[in-house]
Amino acid sequence: MKLDPSVLGIVLAGGAGTRLAPLTDDRAKPAVPFGGTFRLIDFALSNLANSGILKNCVLTQYKSHSLDRHISQTWRLSALLGYYVTPVPAQQRLGPQWYTGSADAIFQSMNLINDERPDIVVVTGADHVYRMDLRQMIDQHVTHGAGVTVAAIPVSRQDAKAFGIVGVGRDGRTISSFLEKPSDPPTLPDSPEESFASMGIYVFDTRILIDALRRDAADAASKHDIGGNLVPLLVRDGAAQAYDFLTNEVPGEDDRDPGYWRDVGTIDAYFDAHMDLRTVHPQFNLYNAKWPIMTSVPPLPPAKFVHDDGDRVGRAVDSLVSNGVIVSGGLVRQSVLSPGVRVNSWARVEKSVILHNVQVGRRAVVHNAIIDKNVVIPEGAQVGVDAEHDRARGFVVSPGGITVVGKGQPVPM
Repeated sequence: MKLDPSVLGIVLAGGAGTRLAPLTDDRAKPAVPFGGTFRLIDFALSNLANSGILKNCVLTQYKSHSLDRHISQTWRLSALLGYYVTPVPAQQRLGPQWYTGSADAIFQSMNLINDERPDIVVVTGADHVYRMDLRQMIDQHVTHGAGVTVAAIPVSRQDAKAFGIVGVGRDGRTISSFLEKPSDPPTLPDSPEESFASMGIYVFDTRILIDALRRDAADAASKHDIGGNLVPLLVRDGAAQAYDFLTNEVPGEDDRDPGYWRDVGTIDAYFDAHMDLRTVHPQFNLYNAKWPIMTSVPPLPPAKFVHDDGDRVGRAVDSLVSNGVIVSGGLVRQSVLSPGVRVNSWARVEKSVILHNVQVGRRAVVHNAIIDKNVVIPEGAQVGVDAEHDRARGFVVSPGGITVVGKGQPVPM
């Protein structure tokens, strides 16, 4: 599908993601697996592709090998029609320095905009879980002649202190202020107990974006961040508007889907977003065929459940089980299992996220835990049952009590 005006998508995928450690010890945050078969970046790229935005650059920086490989092997659009998704590592075109902020990342990659010459530039993050028809946001942006339009979602004033907050005028659209994690957040004109939180999704008029980037780059006091510096600059120019995410309508959504957006930047948020998926009526529906979340699926056989002998029964309840999984006489409950996982006899996995190729030994117990790839849990071992014991063994335990075993990390008894 060709959009009019012409649109270039830029996905910011260069953050280190330290709050998700140890899941980001060996990979970029957007490459972290999610929902069994996906990676976090698949949500942003699927929204762009489903919205008809088919020329997209992914700006990478830290530990980007697995992310680059995933994009190259998965996200192949029609070159014959001029469509593409391309990873763009830090080019250091302006000197020997890494990106110093999200605005600087785009400024250092200005050649992408100059080469494509789009009318509109859509900028998104690479690590949020949501569905959104970006065409509707672009339509509002063009209709009202904004220089930048910022996607925003209503949150309670208490929660607003953790976000970048958009203050709007009486029309509910014109941005009057943009504040990072304010102690006294501005409220919505028609809802005094709610504030507009920025979602990290922006639609820019290309000419105005280029001018703002140059002005920001010349400001030695700037941190060169889109939310912290670029948008406030355009607010002062009177060129910034907000788009209410709750007005967005996605084909195939049901009454639970509207307004679902999760920032999975911490271990607890990542875990909770997985728990959203595995309920009987999930808050986020992975089964919407009219707006699919796309990825590449490894060539593995279907999941298998074996043994039905007394207390040795292979079964999974209220769980997502990926291809290649074998539940061999064990119990899986309220969990998400990625491809290639094996749960052996009399083992128990409850309220956990198990990533690729993990082996859970006989009579082992995994509870309230995230187990990264290629971990072997020995027979009879326990993970997530005793937080102090987990810490003593070198595992990370989140503020919410979730134990995390890093990629390939040994699990002593």
